[in-house]
Amino acid sequence: MAKIQKLLIANRGEIALRIHRACHEMGIKTVAVHSTADADQMHVRLADETVCIGPPPAGQSYLNIANIISAAEVTHADAIHPGYGFLSENAQFAEIVESHNIIWVGPKPEHIRVMGDKVEAKRTAAKLGLPLVPGSDGALESVEEARELAAEIGYPVLIKAASGGGGRGMKVVPEESQLESLMGQAASEAKAAFGDATVYMEKYLGDPRHIEFQVFGDGEGQAIHVGERDCSIQRRHQKVIEEAPSPVISAEQRTEMGERVRKAMADMGYRGAGTIEFLYENGEFYFIEMNTRLQVEHPVTEMISGLDLVREQIHVAQGDGLTVRQEDLRLFGHAIECRINAEDPRTFAPSPGTVDRYVAPGGMHVRVDSGLYAGYKVPPYYDSMIGKLIVYGRNRDSCILRLKRALEEFVVSGPGMKTNVPLHQDIIQTEAFRTGEYTIKWLEQWLKDQEQEQA
Repeated sequence: MAKIQKLLIANRGEIALRIHRACHEMGIKTVAVHSTADADQMHVRLADETVCIGPPPAGQSYLNIANIISAAEVTHADAIHPGYGFLSENAQFAEIVESHNIIWVGPKPEHIRVMGDKVEAKRTAAKLGLPLVPGSDGALESVEEARELAAEIGYPVLIKAASGGGGRGMKVVPEESQLESLMGQAASEAKAAFGDATVYMEKYLGDPRHIEFQVFGDGEGQAIHVGERDCSIQRRHQKVIEEAPSPVISAEQRTEMGERVRKAMADMGYRGAGTIEFLYENGEFYFIEMNTRLQVEHPVTEMISGLDLVREQIHVAQGDGLTVRQEDLRLFGHAIECRINAEDPRTFAPSPGTVDRYVAPGGMHVRVDSGLYAGYKVPPYYDSMIGKLIVYGRNRDSCILRLKRALEEFVVSGPGMKTNVPLHQDIIQTEAFRTGEYTIKWLEQWLKDQEQEQA
């Protein structure tokens, strides 16, 4: 396969800039596509070529497949990288890209399709030998079937949408009397959000952690894992802080589980970057889903491994294979990422506006992935994340101290603009965070406690 000469970045924001930087370090030219609201984005300013693909609404720009393909053709781009979000896990888009003889920097379309359907993903994971949460083998066909299964695995149970995520179409059923009603609500939400009312059932785990493994495959049967990330600090199923490695996983568990996910990807013939997500409780892992793309939190893995995951994606996509073998990978130290959002740190209401002052923290082992600059207007049309602060330390304690210092230095201000930097500063000073003894429910409970104290 020929080397990539020019790559179109089908995304926006910090991930688009991240991809641009990796490409230029590899001698690859970039094409930035953008909506009319994003003409002043940093990656648009830096790219070799730019194409406006539509008005601000994502459906008319970043999700407009025809416009993106046209942009690739008129600029003679020979590859497309989708980043995360938007079209990154759209199997049809991947197929269309490849049908136009453009290199798709991502997994095989069939793997995107299988893992994008949570029911099929569970079936596939079971065949590949990954541990599952007890639940339905597939979609629930009736309330009667749901009742029988719930009685067998025990309440509480969780009803989940087969398509989509982000907590939509998800209902906890504490007892049988509420099953029919909540199952109906989950199906209705799933239909409204994803156009698919299909739901399935899982045993509801009381207070687990969210732990995910970074995997990479060459598409030809070779695969590696790059350790785990702990993403348990969440609000409404949205990750807020991530770290690697997990404070609660032993070296033996990492080796054992890492080998299981590595073998699963090798057996599957998986190509490119992927993340296998688990719930972890009482020493046991339970597969929940696989993301067939780069993750927002990939930098913490890069910090502890020294492996550039975007460059690795490009190498695999252009047929170079994996640049590293499992036995050569070494994970050192500790890394933590804070997602920096333009939002009120108390109410979480989006807070777009013009940045009049921007000071990024620096120093040894401090990384900021952001396209911000003074004068940039944060638009109201997209996700509120405006950057990521990632720090590294030899151990977790030194990493937290460095993170505390970096957050103190971080300045983003503008008329009416707020960020969640103060929230991160408060979180990392709590006893639960310092000790690493937190779960996916911890942050919401802590926020509730804070509200009551201030009331």
